[in-house]
Amino acid sequence: MFDFTDFLTDTQSIVLAIAMALSLIFLCFYYGLIHFRVGRWHKKKKENTEQKTEGKLPPVSVVLTARNDAAWLKENLVYLLEQEYPNFEVVVVDYLSHDDTQFVLKLLKDYYPHLKVVPFKEDVNLFQGKKYPLSIGIKSAKNDILLLADPDCTPKNMQWLRGMVRGYINKDTQIVLGFCGLKRTKTLLGVMQQYDNLAYSSHYLGNAIMGHPYTGSGRNLSYRRNFFFKQGAFIRHYSVAGGSDDLFVYQNATGKNTTVCIDSDACLSTEPKKNFGQWHRQRLDRVSTRNWHSIGSRLLEDLLPLFNIVFYTMAVLLLLKGTLPWVVVAGMVAIKWAWQMVSFAQLCKRFDGGLAYLAAPILEIYFIIANTILVLTPLDNNRKFSI
Repeated sequence: MFDFTDFLTDTQSIVLAIAMALSLIFLCFYYGLIHFRVGRWHKKKKENTEQKTEGKLPPVSVVLTARNDAAWLKENLVYLLEQEYPNFEVVVVDYLSHDDTQFVLKLLKDYYPHLKVVPFKEDVNLFQGKKYPLSIGIKSAKNDILLLADPDCTPKNMQWLRGMVRGYINKDTQIVLGFCGLKRTKTLLGVMQQYDNLAYSSHYLGNAIMGHPYTGSGRNLSYRRNFFFKQGAFIRHYSVAGGSDDLFVYQNATGKNTTVCIDSDACLSTEPKKNFGQWHRQRLDRVSTRNWHSIGSRLLEDLLPLFNIVFYTMAVLLLLKGTLPWVVVAGMVAIKWAWQMVSFAQLCKRFDGGLAYLAAPILEIYFIIANTILVLTPLDNNRKFSI
């Protein structure tokens, strides 16, 4: 039997234990409502509506921006051009490429008349980033429903357009959030990127499912062209190099006009970064728009690391004090880790994340530290953003 005499007579230990228990409850709810729910989520299908939609699929424009992406376009663009969809076009903005991009696009255009190329030979972008070339691509698109992706993204199958268009069954829908996964590798860096992508994606997808969309990924994102221009396009944040996806969704998405499409045929995938430096720059791009979010939104993003810090800090303090049997503390940690891995396993199963869930507790601790450093590090305003 465990001896709780010292614990029950020590007010400080009781406070620490209560803080740890409350943190555990919050974390378990988070893993259930976000990771587990996204992993198991299936949108309720209205069969009659779906049948009607299938009978008159709306025309779609896929818009990409490319800069020196000849290799990616040669490998991936044909999968977009060969989509099994009755009426669509693919618009590629070739912005200042000096590799073989123009030749790859010219060759493909000879075979695919629904490919539209918008070339730029001179740098007329007064701002950094992809907002200007993306805006030109959207302006050049002829259809109202837009699907955005990057040249290095590959559809899971030839049904990607149909999968994403299902999000527009509701006539009020203006924005559809999708998922872009990472192809699996056996390296430690690959596993870390896999976990990071799944954790980040499940957070914004989970919040959107609960009716609180706040961001999205331009690697797989859709919205209506008329809505884009009606909301002022990127004018409100043109001076910010990043955020062509994040800030536009943040400023315009609501629970009523936004939906989520994460069925297997609506997903894209891409290659993980080859080295830590490339991955670090990608993560810097992600946090570069953080200051444009409201204080409330930033606090919402920080709740998970905050409660994790409280949980582990209380555990360490209770072990050092020794008033609460170590088995009880270890048991609470074991409960957290077990439920965390079970919940994250649902994400891995749905999005082909492999065995990343086995390392979830350790990687979570790593990213709490790494992301805190990332957020607190001053951004270099002269840093180049990719197109």
